[in-house]
Amino acid sequence: MSDVLSLPVQLISSTDSPTQAAGDALVIPVWEGGGPTSLEAGVDAATEGLLSKLRESKELTGKLYEATTLHVPGQLGSRILLTIGCGHREKWDTGRAFRCAATAAKALAGRARLKINWAWGEVLSGEAVGQAVAGSLVGGIGQDLYRADKKMFPAEQGTWFGVSEASFKQGRILAEAIQLTRKLVNLPADEIYPETFANQARDVAGMLGLECEIWDQARLEKEKCGSLLAVAKGSAREARLVILRYNGGAAGAPKLCLVGKGVTFDSGGLSLKTPDGMLTMKCDMAGAATVLGAITAIARMQLPINVIMLAGLVENMTGGRAMKLGDVLKARSGKTIEVHNTDAEGRLVLADVLDVAREQGASKIVDLATLTGACCVALGLDVAGMMSNDEIWQQAVLNAGKAAGEPLWPLPMFPEYNEEIAGNVADIKNVGNGRWGGAITAAKFLENFVGDTPWTHIDIAGPAFGDKPKPWLDAGASGIYVRTLVELAKSWK
Repeated sequence: MSDVLSLPVQLISSTDSPTQAAGDALVIPVWEGGGPTSLEAGVDAATEGLLSKLRESKELTGKLYEATTLHVPGQLGSRILLTIGCGHREKWDTGRAFRCAATAAKALAGRARLKINWAWGEVLSGEAVGQAVAGSLVGGIGQDLYRADKKMFPAEQGTWFGVSEASFKQGRILAEAIQLTRKLVNLPADEIYPETFANQARDVAGMLGLECEIWDQARLEKEKCGSLLAVAKGSAREARLVILRYNGGAAGAPKLCLVGKGVTFDSGGLSLKTPDGMLTMKCDMAGAATVLGAITAIARMQLPINVIMLAGLVENMTGGRAMKLGDVLKARSGKTIEVHNTDAEGRLVLADVLDVAREQGASKIVDLATLTGACCVALGLDVAGMMSNDEIWQQAVLNAGKAAGEPLWPLPMFPEYNEEIAGNVADIKNVGNGRWGGAITAAKFLENFVGDTPWTHIDIAGPAFGDKPKPWLDAGASGIYVRTLVELAKSWK
């Protein structure tokens, strides 16, 4: 398979003794409090009580994400022993499995290593196996795409002890989907713009046998996508709309629709951002990259579900034809929109894409968008806000996030918020009356374009892109919520 969907690492399953196996590093999980795992006890014996002594001196605690590197030449088959703290046993879940494995991979990625041995079989079962494998693959990959002197080096081979090859196949698929998302977001806007993103989606569709439809400028004009096209007017790059279809379910069965905001660069338009605010705006297409990553995983896992993916792709720039404050736009649905802020452009793009999704026969819709700074103010940078017109569907998405260990938090959608976006000249305006409740008023705007279709909006402005690294991941694109969407597809009924 093309490099776009394949990580250059070999995964091996082994039933040999992990303490005797040769390698550059042996990674073992350790708990905080309580007794050690039998593996920890075995490693302790092989190292003449080293781990027990470190436990006694509190140099080894098992605290969550605590990585301890030990050099034990001649006593283990591996040159280095890395213990990774997994916290308290009773709090262990799939999310921690992913992050702990990723933390270990990141801790070892500071220099090139040929082979890493993972002795995790004792603490992994069910979905946690795939999540840990996925974490081990993406944690060691950085954002240094153009550095001659790389800072992070993913291992060339990972050997997993006590875990069957079949059980970690899905982990690799998840990792490669996450990494596709991360790479697209991390690439500069001069490389990833509407046309090239659409080309990437077409290539992926060809590899996986997905149906692919791309609406170019002429088709968007023919379809009267006036809201989306208005955002693109200031750029020399033409807009695109990508539609991919995976037909894994029965003909005529309900369709899950994944919608992503794809503003490949956001200058703010005439409501110009500051230089600091604009610097990372290549990430404003993270929603589109996330849904593309998710459908690749869903298709490769051959899940029995029908999925439609849509990505609205534009650049928001300041050219001579740029959208102006006070302009009135006519969306594809026929609804008219007053423009009060050209930096509230993502919702204008999604307005038309959501209308297309409804027309395409979506049974239920989830959209993901780096939509508002207001959501970051409300929830911080690690949690996405979710808003919906259907409580049952919102709960299903929330449950998928919990199953994947990715944080989501519902925000209210009371009808009173509609007053904030009521227009004076047109039907609605693209921002609320003031700064209050900005994430919710943005969602209320989007609600105008989904009709009665159950819909949940996820504002990923905070967690999609990090200015600082996490213990388990480099700074830059996170690839978060790919796993949530895959879990949602797995639970689809």
